[in-house]
Amino acid sequence: MTAQVVTITETLNSKLLGGLQKVSWDWLCTDAGVVASSVTTNEYTGIIVSMEMIPDPETTTPTAAYTATVSRSDGADVLHGLGVGSATATDTVSKVFSDGLGAVIQSKLTLAIAAAGNAKGGILNLYIMPA
Repeated sequence: MTAQVVTITETLNSKLLGGLQKVSWDWLCTDAGVVASSVTTNEYTGIIVSMEMIPDPETTTPTAAYTATVSRSDGADVLHGLGVGSATATDTVSKVFSDGLGAVIQSKLTLAIAAAGNAKGGILNLYIMPA
């Protein structure tokens, strides 16, 4: 079984982003098509204003209709199901707050990926406006 590989980059209260916080997961799933979990170091409080799912190019492009969830400490998916069954693995999927993204209060965030294919990857970016 291949191991999952995840790099998390956390940008907190960046003056360049007007206080917006960014969490970026650069992931490569196992041969079973999953990233079991990848937890942020920091806790977040705010409104999820935008989310991007960006598939890897070429040989590591995830299978179409793979699922991504980002859960708070209480287990609730802050994407509110918007990362489930992406329409295609070749385009960036972007969602904004008006699509139904959630909020987080003093919680670490956990990425989980399912049904992505054998050792496939991508990037999930989450943008949080502090409350």
